[in-house]
Amino acid sequence: MRKALILTVALLACAVVFPHYASACTNIIVGRKASADGSVICSYNCDGWAYAGYLTSIPGGVHSPGEMCPVHQHNGTKVELIPQVERTYSRIGYINEKQVSIVETTFGGRPELVNKDGIFGYRVHMDLALQRSTTAREAIHVIDELTQTYGYNSSGEILTICDKNEAWIMEIIGKGPGVKGSVWVALRVPDDCICAHANLSRIRQFPLNDPENCLYAKDVISFARQKGWYKGRDKDFSFREAYSPITFSDVRYCDARVWSIFRHHTDPAEMDKYLPYLNGEFDKCDHLPLWIKPDRKLTVRDVQNDMRDHFEGTALDMTTDVSAGPWGMPVRPPKRTFTSQDGRKFFSERPIATQQSCYTMVCQMRNWLPDAVGGVMYYNCDDAAVVAYVPVYCCVTQVPEAFLHEHAKNWEFDEKGAYWMNNFVGNMAYPRWSAVYPDIQEAQKELEDYYEKDQNEVLAAVQGLHGQDVVDYLTGRTALYTDMMMKRWDRLARYIIVRHNDMVRLQVDENGELSHKRKYDKPGFNDSFYEEIVKSTGKRYEENTIQNIDR
Repeated sequence: MRKALILTVALLACAVVFPHYASACTNIIVGRKASADGSVICSYNCDGWAYAGYLTSIPGGVHSPGEMCPVHQHNGTKVELIPQVERTYSRIGYINEKQVSIVETTFGGRPELVNKDGIFGYRVHMDLALQRSTTAREAIHVIDELTQTYGYNSSGEILTICDKNEAWIMEIIGKGPGVKGSVWVALRVPDDCICAHANLSRIRQFPLNDPENCLYAKDVISFARQKGWYKGRDKDFSFREAYSPITFSDVRYCDARVWSIFRHHTDPAEMDKYLPYLNGEFDKCDHLPLWIKPDRKLTVRDVQNDMRDHFEGTALDMTTDVSAGPWGMPVRPPKRTFTSQDGRKFFSERPIATQQSCYTMVCQMRNWLPDAVGGVMYYNCDDAAVVAYVPVYCCVTQVPEAFLHEHAKNWEFDEKGAYWMNNFVGNMAYPRWSAVYPDIQEAQKELEDYYEKDQNEVLAAVQGLHGQDVVDYLTGRTALYTDMMMKRWDRLARYIIVRHNDMVRLQVDENGELSHKRKYDKPGFNDSFYEEIVKSTGKRYEENTIQNIDR
């Protein structure tokens, strides 16, 4: 199957939104009847080269008439004052105290629809919607109102908007220079389904008379007609075809990640029928399903592991060919396209987990629990594949020290920062992946097993608490979990350098501790890489063969 894949140039899609690049993020959405415990779940890998991950928090409150709200522009250089609403809600990261979460991926879309005159971009809209909404539906209307009032200066965006009962996918794009407002459509993900998106518009046709499950801008179709992008019947209108026509590079860099996620949760053979689409053969197949019913219900841990995917075990597996190096490296340097000496164009795959991640999160919203403890954001900085997800409760009022901005300077190593501690471990693992990664997996499992088990004790503890005592307890618990992670990753970094020193592997004793008897394994390269050496060097290294070596 791998041989059937076409090697051709994959040109990066253009995106101008700070701080991300095209093909930069991945979201998974799980309806409450598709999850193992009835919770709504969504996830986010936020990816961008040279941006350090950290966590922010904004308190909520009751506000006086005439009070103004300072809002930072998306590049942080300018502050606008807009009228404050009567009541706002606290948020930490991208979940608020009412268990509303909003995450995103950028699809770019038609560049002529970017309105640089708009005051705010999608990040500001996400932040304000979290502060001003108690449900996902409210958040959708807040975002629409903000674009109508202040304009929209981002390119096309896909938003995952969830609360403790519903999960929505919303696609939005501006109307061009000097024009306020936006065109958009939002679909409710069926409760028994999972959905995903990764920097490519996913919504095609949508119901026009089903407000329970579909909301949209009143001119989403007429605007496309006005621009000459659509001439058919309203019921046949496709948001993606009108506002973000696809290319091979879009599909291979973006929808391939969605395909891999779906492949985890249904018959792989059924998803492999979409390989022609991933290969750019749009005459055979021109889209993936927007959502699927999973073959089993998902847990938070399942979603966390989905976010660590590198196409392992598929036709796009990044760990098995010569470009993975001698130890099956699952990531590639940022130069993802290259030209051979004979002028042919080539590319590298773009997986879900990637080294340039700023941070990763999995949000869980539970309608049978009080909001303060029902909403949990499992969070960490850097690549999902090399971190442990730390529980951060939605009511938390203080950011744990390891996640503070001051410890996430991308030009200065800081041992107090989770971003740098995770990068320390990850960058030791990438070039020797097959040898080192099992040690990381063991540490991830140790911590995440503990966090999962400890949730029962947390729920029992908060039953006897009220008001601010609940908030204080969960804030302290979050700080404790984060501190545990930092100490474990410090030990892991030291363990890796000792165990794998000089490209051998120190054995462990019966207790799992590093051996004091100086016993080493010598794993060497993987077998496929040795075969590549033979192919490229001929008899150069063959034993008992006399070679004339040019000195």
